[in-house]
Amino acid sequence: MASFRDMLASAMAEITEVDVPAAAALIDAGARLIDVREPDETSAGSIAGALIIPRGMLELQIEGKVVDPDQTLVVMCAGGTRSALAAQTLQSMGFTSVVSLAGGFNAWKDAGLPWGDDGSLSMEQRARYGRHLNLPEIGEAGQLRLLDSKVLLLGAGGLGSPAALYLAAAGVGTIGIVDMDVVDASNLQRQVIHNLDRLGQKKVDSAAETIRRLNPDVTVVTHPVRLDASNVMDIIDGYDVIVDGADNFPARYVLNDASVKLGIPVVHGSIFRFEGQVTVFDPTRGPTYRDMLPTPPSAEQAPNCAVAGVLGVLPGIVGSIQAIEAIKLLVELGDPLIGRLLIFDALDMAFSEYVLAANPENPVTYERRDEISIVDLDGLCAPVMAQSTSGT
Repeated sequence: MASFRDMLASAMAEITEVDVPAAAALIDAGARLIDVREPDETSAGSIAGALIIPRGMLELQIEGKVVDPDQTLVVMCAGGTRSALAAQTLQSMGFTSVVSLAGGFNAWKDAGLPWGDDGSLSMEQRARYGRHLNLPEIGEAGQLRLLDSKVLLLGAGGLGSPAALYLAAAGVGTIGIVDMDVVDASNLQRQVIHNLDRLGQKKVDSAAETIRRLNPDVTVVTHPVRLDASNVMDIIDGYDVIVDGADNFPARYVLNDASVKLGIPVVHGSIFRFEGQVTVFDPTRGPTYRDMLPTPPSAEQAPNCAVAGVLGVLPGIVGSIQAIEAIKLLVELGDPLIGRLLIFDALDMAFSEYVLAANPENPVTYERRDEISIVDLDGLCAPVMAQSTSGT
């Protein structure tokens, strides 16, 4: 049976080792640096831009993160031993241009080249987000993006509750919440972020308390106001994604116009009795709320949940789908529901999908964003377009 020394000698005979200056030159020329150290090592310091894959996960994750087998790879560990074995493995998997950094991270530091502890997860974060780190499509880079992301929730009710919980658990770094209501006993049938001890408390404060207890990595920004034309631009500006759990049409139209003006994608969700729907309105890539619903329906056509009722579990499903779509947008994962309307029927346990297309007569578009004036509808659905300063 071959000893470790024999295995290392075999690897060294098959791979190419380079010193620090040569490795730095390759990286500057576009080579990918692969750091195969363990989490407790990388948390103490890493090199900016390195793709961190622990040696034990290399075979499982590398093909999902390096799609070009001919890209030059510089493999690094702490001292140059594990990287030699990793380089041999990568060559056996079909990667054609692989080198091992002699002396590893220690030699890099000794050479006085830049490194730091920024841009890496702590040991506590690695434990918390370990299941994300095991997904090649997310990994450490994706988790760091989540921690640096900002999501605004419109509503801390039935849809906002599950969305907030799962976005917080996923490590979205900043979560804003807009809701002027207080917790009522009738909310607890479905608004799972609140509890009996918080009856009468502002919903934004109740939700913030739950989120902070769930994940201390998350900063919560509360907006205990009604969203309207006077405040919408200031509130939503700076967020990466908006999760729309509004229960009224005026707020949805004001949100649409402001989000189109700023180019912020909105993950829309709504529920009614036993049915729910989800879609993504990205004004830079697809249709928006006014394309789907140019004019608001009458109160008789669309009674709210207080009048019509709603199955308590339904918003948990729809809000969770909204959270998934938000995460997909934040880490650029998969195919978001842009231009697609997903309908869920709880009674038949069935999903249906419909195509949404841009309405050529819709004047509220990202291309015309400078012409949009944000106004409250007051029963009117038509947008007010700013007057041209050119006099034409």
